[in-house]
Amino acid sequence: MKTPYLERLPDVPTPPSYPRGPTTPSGARAEIVSYGDDRHSRGLRTLVEITGEDGERVVDSLRDIAPDLADWIVEFSYGDVMSRPGLDRRTRQLATVAALTALGNAQPQLKVHIEGALNTGAKPHEVIEVIMQMAVFAGFPAAINALNAAREVFARGH
Repeated sequence: MKTPYLERLPDVPTPPSYPRGPTTPSGARAEIVSYGDDRHSRGLRTLVEITGEDGERVVDSLRDIAPDLADWIVEFSYGDVMSRPGLDRRTRQLATVAALTALGNAQPQLKVHIEGALNTGAKPHEVIEVIMQMAVFAGFPAAINALNAAREVFARGH
């Protein structure tokens, strides 16, 4: 029998118990995690706490052409995933910076998430280290482009 997820991660504090969302006829939970408020409200709150005005601006810029995508970002990315209790927000943002660096073609989003990493307590040198590590896995051009994005974000006040 498989060991439960949190038992395999003893260094992760046990998250508080939250009321579970509605279940489907098969008994499966309808939502991944329920915090007692709806996904949209939770997502907006998390988006603003992590990315501030930058994230709101990205979501708002999509409302006229792809309102569903804007809602998916808020509800799924931030309401379900970024608000999960298994990792702190700083760690999630550093992982996001690594992923966007590795993609190599997401400079606007990378800048938003570098800012988000700083907003959640990451230090500039930690962001730089994460990006430099990606040179091994994503290549030097991707790391250099990400470092240039970081330079722009740092120049704005971090």
